Amino acid sequence: MKVYNAKDIRNIAIAGHGSRGKTTLAEAMLYIAGATDRLGKVTEGNTVMDYDAEEKRRKTSVSAAVAPLEWKNRKVNLIDTPGLFDFEGAVREGMRAAESVLIVLAAGAGYDVGAEKAFDAASARKIAKMFAVTRCDAEHSDFSKTLEELKAELGTAVCPVIVPYYEGGAVKAYVNLATGKAHEYKNGKASEVAFPSDAAISEMLDVFNEAVATADDELMEKFFEGESFTPEEIARGLSAGIASGAIYPVFACSGLTTDGVDMLLDALADFAPSAAEFAGEIATDAAGNEKEIACDENGPLAAVCFKTVADPFVGKMSFIKVVSGKLTTEAPAYNARTGESERIGKLLSVKGGKQEDISALPAGDIGVVTKLSGVMTGDTICSPKDVLHLKGVDFPRPCLSMAIKVVKKGEEDKVAAGLKKLMEEDPSIEFKTNDETRQQILSGLGEQHLDVIVTKLQQKFGVAVELEIPRVAYRETIRKKVEVQGRHKKQSGGHGQFGDVYIRFEPWDTEDLVFAEEVVGGAVPKQYFPAVEKGLRECVVKGFIAGYPMVGVKATLYFGSYHPVDSSEMAFKIAASIAFKNAIPQASPAILEPIGTLKAYMPDENLGDIMGDITKRRGRVLGMGPAEKPKMQELVAEVPMAEMGDFSTTLRSVTQGRGTFSLEFARYEEAPANVAEKVIAEAKKLQEEEEEK
Repeated sequence: MKVYNAKDIRNIAIAGHGSRGKTTLAEAMLYIAGATDRLGKVTEGNTVMDYDAEEKRRKTSVSAAVAPLEWKNRKVNLIDTPGLFDFEGAVREGMRAAESVLIVLAAGAGYDVGAEKAFDAASARKIAKMFAVTRCDAEHSDFSKTLEELKAELGTAVCPVIVPYYEGGAVKAYVNLATGKAHEYKNGKASEVAFPSDAAISEMLDVFNEAVATADDELMEKFFEGESFTPEEIARGLSAGIASGAIYPVFACSGLTTDGVDMLLDALADFAPSAAEFAGEIATDAAGNEKEIACDENGPLAAVCFKTVADPFVGKMSFIKVVSGKLTTEAPAYNARTGESERIGKLLSVKGGKQEDISALPAGDIGVVTKLSGVMTGDTICSPKDVLHLKGVDFPRPCLSMAIKVVKKGEEDKVAAGLKKLMEEDPSIEFKTNDETRQQILSGLGEQHLDVIVTKLQQKFGVAVELEIPRVAYRETIRKKVEVQGRHKKQSGGHGQFGDVYIRFEPWDTEDLVFAEEVVGGAVPKQYFPAVEKGLRECVVKGFIAGYPMVGVKATLYFGSYHPVDSSEMAFKIAASIAFKNAIPQASPAILEPIGTLKAYMPDENLGDIMGDITKRRGRVLGMGPAEKPKMQELVAEVPMAEMGDFSTTLRSVTQGRGTFSLEFARYEEAPANVAEKVIAEAKKLQEEEEEK
């Protein structure tokens, strides 16, 4: 493939709801453009875009895939993204590299949640938004219904460009309202036919002209005077409107049969924003000053890594979008984040899972650099003489956490090493070891996301694991003041051991143990105070009733006795621990549970259901009100964190994927009696299991 200038490059992310035909449409575009020699099908597992073994098994996309094609002397980089909400991170990667997004809908399916989320993500990135309505030739399909729903949701910016012409209930031809041409398809072959004289087509043509007229004042004036637009004016108005966001073009087609796909490619090549006009960005220089950089291959080098893959054959692959300058193998890659330079292994053009060597990657284009060990997703590659930082990828935060249990004992280190590699590929994964519960915790965006991670862990690193609900890090405390004696006396040959302390234990508003002394008259020599404190601190690490750390305790040493020969630091340390064990049963011990502050966002109509769910989880609603996004509500509550394990699944189910939330630890509170009993029973059972091992 030849090297293209930025003005002739189109970087287009394909997004939308799951199972709407995104990958099928991408395969049709590649096939029609001659980029592939056969039409890949998802059901047969032979697509270019879903090349990963896990995607073939599931028959759905789980990661973003890139493939270029050439059409009308322009290069179109397609970035196919997953529709399942669990893989939203891959959608964000695709959006970062694109100047426009093609949101795929199925004829008759309406403006679904996946389309809405893709639209919002594109709006956040301020890139152009376009719609492809596929499956128009399917039985009982209804393009008009989908178009009307789009108009109802998004207003007059919705602009039909390619529409189906029906005859006898079936699609007779596809009509390009921008060019005034119509194509009929038979066995995948297109032939031009007369522009249909049809009321429905005429109506859509009126909508098209009105939308184009909004692009500039001159066209609007001409529209109101009833004059027709010239082809040049239509092209100018449509291109300007799409780039500015004043127009959301709609293209009808059928990915499975490829009908209308040639017309879609025409429209993308002619009207979609080019990298040159849309890829200039605001960067930050070494001094922290903002600097606007144009998409010019003669400008300073500024390229962003928007995706990382650990390929078993090629090695680490960094997917790069060059915003300015030119990337070659001759100059080293300077990482603006680390301040380190690395030699570029190879420059590659990728088509799904296939790679081809290239000599350079100019401004506006997308490619892969191999073996950049220090470069992570979101990093900027630039020149050390002109350091620039580009905005990285805005990944969603993990919302579902599970504990990892290795199938084969002793492979915990292999799990950590494998997940470290997978986290380079997918920054929406989090992994940590909980020191209190001694569990390895894996966090992701949903059940399917975690399932894919576990599968990859076994396939790539040979580690089999199971997922289980994480144990909660409870605390223990006391509710009553008590005074006790702790006496340690042991006599054997030679020196004996003697330590005697009287300690007052009382509830105290603090997490750490508060140690004080009120000893008078030297009943306990000062040299033994640190030993007493050390003995108590070792005790509170593991509480008395369930083995959880003890908090909210003040211990005051107020009396005791010693032996001039047999007393020692060890003896007083042991005496302190005896006092602790004597005191806690008398001090009304209690279990404390962690409470989190929940901020949940949901559509207006789902507020009542989510409030009810939070109440069932023993939560307390603190407030609610309209969110920044229209028709959405924000709800703030305090909820026991032990009850929130499946909240992400519930919220997604109730809101059809529209809901989001954050949960932050707030404090510990005394657990109700029934909860405390359950916690103590589970701790006892766990201890018995560990003893059996």
